[in-house]
Amino acid sequence: MNQDAVLRARVKLLGTNRRVLRGRDGLWVYRTLTEVNPAVYGSKLAYLLVEAARSERLRELHTARRALLEEAVAVAEALDASNPFRARVLGRALQALREEADAS
Repeated sequence: MNQDAVLRARVKLLGTNRRVLRGRDGLWVYRTLTEVNPAVYGSKLAYLLVEAARSERLRELHTARRALLEEAVAVAEALDASNPFRARVLGRALQALREEADAS
């Protein structure tokens, strides 16, 4: 893991005035930090991946949407069973993946 990238991600996260950093920056930050500490950042990453897949910009890009949702499921499944957010983000990701499969 590139320690400079981890440091930049932490600084970006600390510089935000929100509970969850959203958008492209949020995806980059949480992808980076999930590699370092999946228990803390994995559920936020899974949440944002589902949110990104549902964005208007990807409406007709079914392959990209599916890839984001599959990543969200993988991240959520990798969370420890004792993680209090695991069931919720996994359920949300699986539901979105089913909806995407039905739509395409």
